[in-house]
Amino acid sequence: MSTPSSTPATPAPRPLPLWKRLLLWAAIALVLMAVFALYLLPEFMVTLADQVWACF
Repeated sequence: MSTPSSTPATPAPRPLPLWKRLLLWAAIALVLMAVFALYLLPEFMVTLADQVWACF
């Protein structure tokens, strides 16, 4: 004979409101644009290559 589980089911998480989702996507886009802008700087590229080369 099986007994029913005594733990209640957890409710499904509520989705974020639209304004929070838009704010999150805007923040992600700004971070990505900043990273891509760094690749336009030759000094940054040389520094990055030197750091990667130092790992080997």
